[in-house]
Amino acid sequence: MSLSVSVKKDYGNFRLNARFEAGNEALALLGASGCGKSLTLRCVAGIERPDEGRIVLDGRVLFDSRSGVDLPPRQRRVGYLFQQYALFPNMTALQNIAVGVRVSREGAGGTRKKRRDAAMEYIERLHLKGLERKYPSQLSGGQQQRVALARILASEPEAILLDEPFSALDSYLKWQLELELADTLSLFPGTLLWVSHDRSEVVRNCSRVCVMETGEVDPPVSVSDFLGAPRTLRAARLCGCRNLASAERGDRPREVFVPDWGVRLACAEPVGEEAAFAGIHAHRLRPTAEGDGNRIPCLVARVLEDLDRTTLLLQPEEGGPDAAPLRMEAGAGIPLPRAGERITVSVAPEDVLLLRR
Repeated sequence: MSLSVSVKKDYGNFRLNARFEAGNEALALLGASGCGKSLTLRCVAGIERPDEGRIVLDGRVLFDSRSGVDLPPRQRRVGYLFQQYALFPNMTALQNIAVGVRVSREGAGGTRKKRRDAAMEYIERLHLKGLERKYPSQLSGGQQQRVALARILASEPEAILLDEPFSALDSYLKWQLELELADTLSLFPGTLLWVSHDRSEVVRNCSRVCVMETGEVDPPVSVSDFLGAPRTLRAARLCGCRNLASAERGDRPREVFVPDWGVRLACAEPVGEEAAFAGIHAHRLRPTAEGDGNRIPCLVARVLEDLDRTTLLLQPEEGGPDAAPLRMEAGAGIPLPRAGERITVSVAPEDVLLLRR
């Protein structure tokens, strides 16, 4: 299976420009609320009509503005798990699933009994036995989610769209339900598009990531590249990079100047013209005693202690009093300086991120 999406939609003050491809994988669309993630899913599902572009699923054209193709949702073979699950409140769990049974399935759409038998298969597969006659209002959030997934799977989709699948659940339920969802979808042979604003959720469940911001989509990258080697400012923000500043090309091919920190940093790769920002992960900064590299003299502004980490807020001495502080996560066994002390930290050239806008 493969999914190719290249669509644009203009709302005046907001413009969606989504372009990506996915195979038999879980591909994340990661971004803040309002960036166009759910709109992209609705375009793929046929709920929204793009102004222009093309959507192809496993060789079938779902939408093509030039040729006038725009298949209705029921013909697209796309399952959509809505944030609120969209179960019919006046139907039991079994009836909700039976509605989704694909009519073209052999023997499943001819009679009510055959449709019911097909739905019972998914009751068994998704561990819903005993809940067949319960209505959505009588089910927990996790049970509702499994009924909605069973209805989707019963329709035999070629792609499944997950629109922030845990946004409607209390935090204490999310971990267990995430495990259940991953188990349910582990054998699905098609494309999964997983929309989320939660970096950790995406890292645990997806193989590649598309970062979205204000309607624009970065090309898909592996989870490891997303975390360790982001290429754009928006990707660096979303992957958790804590130290970001405007940058300029230095005097040498592999050097970048960061005015806000008042330093020139050696880089592992040549600095191209498109590099507009530099980034350093907080856990990549080290006291100079731990290694060589780019040295940054700092003043310890604050020491922040959390349940599982200690973070130092460092004021770069060469950056001036208005410079944004650097954040460094203190590792185990490192003597902690006090606020007001001076410390020199270093970062290896390979840990300096060069970022486009």
